[in-house]
Amino acid sequence: MKLHQSGEDYIKTIFLLHKQSHEVRNVDIAKAMGYAKPSVSHMIKNLKRLHYVTAIGNNICLTADGQKYANKIYERYCTIRDSLIYLGVSSQTAENDACCIEHIISDVSFKALKNQLAKRGEMINGDFADSTINKKL
Repeated sequence: MKLHQSGEDYIKTIFLLHKQSHEVRNVDIAKAMGYAKPSVSHMIKNLKRLHYVTAIGNNICLTADGQKYANKIYERYCTIRDSLIYLGVSSQTAENDACCIEHIISDVSFKALKNQLAKRGEMINGDFADSTINKKL
């Protein structure tokens, strides 16, 4: 099931927090996103109902479906952000724009973008061939 932008942002945030720490709590999500804890609790309940997250004690974890969705959103974000930086857009603007575009770009358009970048030899295995942009991830 396709989520709205806010749900996708939560899934991506949980994904990124888990890359930094083994435990992700509601308070960690609230702090990372700048939201109030009750708002986070409400969204986590919705994501549980949709089987994207589960809770083990206080630890919020992505399910297999949640992990798949997070990987998809994060790949879009990174590819779009890095493409914009590669084109000369400032890092801050590229990050902000990529965060918006990742939610609205269709699967067809994203696949075409990745194929064009690969065809031009600018991407190898999803990374820009002559760039160190991805090293900060």
